[in-house]
Amino acid sequence: MKKNIEIVRPKNSQLSNIEQEVREGLTKPLPEIPCKYFYDDRGSQLFDQITQLQEYYQTRTELSIIQRIASNVVDRFKPEELVELGSGVGLKIRTVLSEMSLRGLLKKCTFFDINETFLVQSLAELVEIYPQLRARGIIADFIHHLDLIERSGKQLILFFAGTIGNLHPKDEVPTFLQRLAKQVLPSDGLLIGIDLVKDVRRLEEAYNDAKGVTAAFNLNILNVINNRLDANFNTEEFEHVAFYDTDNNWIEMRLRALCDTRVDIAGCDLSLVFREGEEIKTEISCKYTRESFEETVLKSGLKVTNWYTDDEKLFALCQLEVF
Repeated sequence: MKKNIEIVRPKNSQLSNIEQEVREGLTKPLPEIPCKYFYDDRGSQLFDQITQLQEYYQTRTELSIIQRIASNVVDRFKPEELVELGSGVGLKIRTVLSEMSLRGLLKKCTFFDINETFLVQSLAELVEIYPQLRARGIIADFIHHLDLIERSGKQLILFFAGTIGNLHPKDEVPTFLQRLAKQVLPSDGLLIGIDLVKDVRRLEEAYNDAKGVTAAFNLNILNVINNRLDANFNTEEFEHVAFYDTDNNWIEMRLRALCDTRVDIAGCDLSLVFREGEEIKTEISCKYTRESFEETVLKSGLKVTNWYTDDEKLFALCQLEVF
């Protein structure tokens, strides 16, 4: 590990109580697996492939917005430290870091991720590009461990890729934003990427790509459970399902049993039978309008100060600041 890279873990060294979460999830009336368990090494690789698909408009649209606004955002906040809830070394992050570096502001970068391999790789690549950079990686779930963020100057906090859509808009997002507001000072900036409500066909095509990469990504979560909890899911006995729920304005991803199948999960001391056609929920991806997101932000201690979108209004970057 290079001397200007620091890796931090929660004190208890346990990223999450996977045994409890999986047991509770899979014994619900509609069984579910938390979507954070998508991201083992294979899952992270598959998601990177998803971002390059023609159907997946989110990444390229968000990048185009960032490239347009990065200079103004950096001028507005003059951050010395970039904090990303997630870890990426693509053009989105480098666009912002380059604007900071050009102004002589860039001192430190902090990344959050639960995948240690991907996180360390991302940090190593960044310090090659920016040798003066002090890089800090936090191997943790940002939902529960925002307190691990340390301050060394004015910060710009980034929550890209529409990941906030994976949080339940009523049960999880308000609490998360309240926690995030406690980390933000009046001098800091916060940018959140938000996928917008749009044509249902376009939304569903983005999660049912012709090459089947999203299907492979979804099914891989069963391999993660097999590996981490000594389970015996057979991925060939399940199929990928993704549809738009118009009542909730979210995409829902599930895995559907193709036949009657028994699954033993030794790590949870749990045995389950899935009948043909029964499903496991693996992810929601909420879609917002400006009005619905501003309503969600109410009472969080944050306020929307700018709303940047593309010409087709497919995606938005929301700039927030504390009161």
